[in-house]
Order: sequence, then C-alpha cells, then structure tokens
Amino acid sequence: MELMDRLALFTPLDAAALALWLAAWFATGLAIEHPPAGKPSVSVLMTRFRREWMQQLAARQSRIFDSNILSTLRQGTTFFASASMIIIGGGLALIGNTERLLGIAEDLTLQDAPAVVWEFKIMALLLLVANAFLKFVWSHRLFGYCAVIMAAVPNDGSSPQALARAAQAAEININAARSFNRGMRSLYFALGGLAWLLGAVPLMVATGVTVFVLWRREFGSNSRIALLARTD
Repeated sequence: MELMDRLALFTPLDAAALALWLAAWFATGLAIEHPPAGKPSVSVLMTRFRREWMQQLAARQSRIFDSNILSTLRQGTTFFASASMIIIGGGLALIGNTERLLGIAEDLTLQDAPAVVWEFKIMALLLLVANAFLKFVWSHRLFGYCAVIMAAVPNDGSSPQALARAAQAAEININAARSFNRGMRSLYFALGGLAWLLGAVPLMVATGVTVFVLWRREFGSNSRIALLARTD
C-alpha cells in the first residue's frame, strides 16, 4: 500500500486531532518552562530552590544528606526510563501481532479498519514514549554530572571556588530536572493519546483534559501556593 493510499484511510478530523495533540504538547511545555514573569510555574519556582540547595551545600561540612537526595532523584529517572522501555516493547510487540491488534481494535471501536490504521496510531504514541525515554536517560546522566560537581565543591565554605562550584552544580541540576519534566509531559500526552484508538473526537477531549491537568498542577495547585509562601 502506497503512502497516499495509507493517508487516505484517515479523515480530516483525524488530522486535526493529531495536529491539536502535538501542538498542545509543544505549547504546554513552552508555557510551563517560559511562563509570564508575574505567574511562575511550579517548575520555574523549583529552580530557585535548587540554587538555594547548592548554596546551602557549600556551607555544609557533612554532605551525606545532599548525596541521598541526589540518589533519590536518579532513582526516579531510572524507574521512568525502565517503564518507558517496557511500554515501547509492549507497543512494538502489539504492532507485530496484526491479528491480536485487529481484535483489540474491534473490541474498542466496533470498526473494521485496516491494521495499518491502528499501527500508525500506536506508533504515534510510541514516538512520544520514546522521546520520554531519551529525556529520562539524559536526566539521569545530568544528575550524575551534578554529583561529580557537588563532590568538587570545597569543604571550606569560605573558599573562593565554593560558591562558584555550587552554582555550576545548581545549573546542571536544573537542566536535569528540566529534562525529567519534559519526559513526564511526554508520558502524560502519550497516555492522553491512547484516546485516539477510540476516534478523533476522544483524542481532542483527552488532549484538553491532559492540558488542564498539567496546567492546574503547574499554575493552580496547592503545591504552587506553598512554594510562593514567604518565609522572611
């Protein structure tokens, strides 16, 4: 089957739903990472605390507490990277089993569409999951770099290099967290994209729900209120 013949199997509504899904994924990430100055997101607020963390690290003699925190962060990236790999493997296995795939599709939608339609939809989801996997792996590596730089911070807090090294560690830590958050957003939208198996309209609705959930957690959650609370 040629490419044009395959594309003809999808309706204009499918194309619109797919474009909305991808645009929402990109735009949501852009808004979260670059919010208006007067309304920072939770992700932006956390960057301040990461810098403060490294400033406090430079003044501490014992840094076991800091290493434990970083180890916990790395475990999180490892877990989600492994989960993404499992999802990718399961999706590829499903694509490779056409009979099984068509059976699931008929149970979900009661439509008799060619296998290529369902394969394309699953591949679209797997692309976002693959992106998430790459982000988690890079985040894990950056947290490793951060650990090395933290170890290079002089124990003497009055050393000229102490704050400079701490600032470097903070920026690497922030980049690692940013990559991790991007991976999580990809997983959120991949889960929402499962609705495309039910049709174009369900995908549009799921995209709206995904955007709402992310927007609320970043700009309207109790966690954000707590981070904004003044302590001076």
